[in-house]
Parts: sequence; C-alpha cells; structure tokens
Amino acid sequence: MPEVFRFFGFSFFFYSKEHEPVHIHVEGNDGMAKFDWDGDKFVLVDKQNIKAGDMKKIKTVINDNADIIIKRWKEHFE
Repeated sequence: MPEVFRFFGFSFFFYSKEHEPVHIHVEGNDGMAKFDWDGDKFVLVDKQNIKAGDMKKIKTVINDNADIIIKRWKEHFE
C-alpha cells in the first residue's frame, strides 16, 4: 500500500492492486475518502465520517499536490 504523503493526521495512499482511473484514498481521524482524477482535477467520489473542516484541508492538499499524486501513480502502476 504505497503512501504518497501524510498531512493533518491523514494518510494519502494507493492500494497495491489498483484500477483506473488515477485516484487517491485518504484515511484518518476515523474517516475515509476517495478522489478520482477526471483528466483536469481530482473529484470526490466517496466520503465517510470526515468533518467539513478536515475535508477542506484534504481537498487543498490534493489540489496543491495533484502533480505528485499522478507522478507517484504512474511510477507505481505503469
């Protein structure tokens, strides 16, 4: 399970055997979320038990680091 990075107590990662499209999982503080790359930006597709303030931080981290996420995905899966 490659961890891309960790911020604000949340782990941003891929599972070892993943599927397209490029996406990132986020877990921490008893919650989880998943964001898919739509070719332009990461879009929230699933969320459980993440507070609004934490979600705002998570979205900022993902948007600010989209290039790193995509690069790490390609390094691992291609």
